[in-house]
Amino acid sequence: MSAHRPVPPGYVFEPQEVQAVYRAIFERRDMHHFAGGQVPPGQLRLLLEAAHHAPSVGFMPPWRFLRVTDAVLRQHLHDAVEEERLVTAHALGERENEFMRLKVQGLLEAAEVLAVVLADGRDKHVFGRRTPPQMDLASAACAIQNLWLAAWAEGLGMGWVSLFGPASVSALLALPPGAEPIALLCLGPVDSFYHEPMLQQQRWARRAPLASLAYDNRWGQGREVFDSANDAARGDGSR
Repeated sequence: MSAHRPVPPGYVFEPQEVQAVYRAIFERRDMHHFAGGQVPPGQLRLLLEAAHHAPSVGFMPPWRFLRVTDAVLRQHLHDAVEEERLVTAHALGERENEFMRLKVQGLLEAAEVLAVVLADGRDKHVFGRRTPPQMDLASAACAIQNLWLAAWAEGLGMGWVSLFGPASVSALLALPPGAEPIALLCLGPVDSFYHEPMLQQQRWARRAPLASLAYDNRWGQGREVFDSANDAARGDGSR
């Protein structure tokens, strides 16, 4: 696909480099099974640099990373997740038992635990988030995705844990007023990677086909890019 579009001098990726980017995107998994071990400090710094180079609305940036090294604090975070897990299971009704069989975190087994927090004082940033204000959250999600893809390329697993009460996690992390926790990231070596998304593997859900989620110009209106006549031009989307 890239051979037909002009690329500024100095920014041309070799074909194998392009494929490596797509491979990381398509093969990345939300991991919940970890094998302990360590992430060397230099490697962790590089991964955080990758996260920090994500796009951010108004060049804020809104994210803060808290590394959790205290074993007691890890246990308290684990307990907070388990508490919310039970509440979520009950809210799922007839799927409660099925949900409880899923492994939803690796906070006690992962080599590293990182809390991602939206910083306090975000309201002073008007550029790009006066409307919609959720752009700070969107920016932080980009940082998490950068970290995820870089970790995957380094052969490390990462899982995003979001089952927790924000107030309880804020208290555990001693966050200032206005700061908001959005993720507990489990990061580190794994014995093996899931060959498909875990929730799909466990028959909880399946990835929706992209053609059902993309429209032209208006909601629900045609998708020319998915017409059969364009199949050859769009590349292989089977991954």
